Amino acid sequence: MTTIRSPHQLGDALRAARKQLALTQPQLALAAGVGVRFIVDLEAGKPTLRLENVLRVIDALGGEIIISGLPSGVAEDQRSGNDYGA
Repeated sequence: MTTIRSPHQLGDALRAARKQLALTQPQLALAAGVGVRFIVDLEAGKPTLRLENVLRVIDALGGEIIISGLPSGVAEDQRSGNDYGA
């Protein structure tokens, strides 16, 4: 598991995963349904990218996001659809 604490670390991790899968940036862009420029910006650590597209790229690479360290009960509240006005 990789710990990500910044956009730059995320970009580095996704670039490494893409290269391990022997994918070019255009191939990954096609698989994720995003533009090549998006992949370039993501791998460069651009902090203002659309989260929906970041998730599409992670999925195309076969990855997933697991959040840890949140107060207990938060994950259960999200699964049950409780928003508590947040």
